[in-house]
Amino acid sequence: MKTIKILIISLIALLLTSCVQKSYDRKVTFLLHTEQLKNIEKVGLRGSNRPLTWKKDLEMTAVKKDSLYSVTVTFLTGYKFAEVKFVVNDEFELQDKDNRRVIFNENGETIYEATFNKEK
Repeated sequence: MKTIKILIISLIALLLTSCVQKSYDRKVTFLLHTEQLKNIEKVGLRGSNRPLTWKKDLEMTAVKKDSLYSVTVTFLTGYKFAEVKFVVNDEFELQDKDNRRVIFNENGETIYEATFNKEK
């Protein structure tokens, strides 16, 4: 009986100390150049890691209308990267191509600069 109790307690202790990946705040400032586009009504960002989603745009703010847009996102993640795509006037960029992969800097702050519909 004592052996069973020890086994149960040991099993519970193992379950409570399971391997959970440590999460970190990763702040990313996204800068999007849109000089080649006209009649821009809205610019957004979608992605794979919260707070981003593939279903809804995170609105970007015009730094210079019809030229440069910006948004800063803080990810709470254990991953070293996020996948994103920019959206202008409800049109996804780089259709039928891979998502952009944003590699997080180890210091926790990253600046990611891109041009709409152009691969790096």
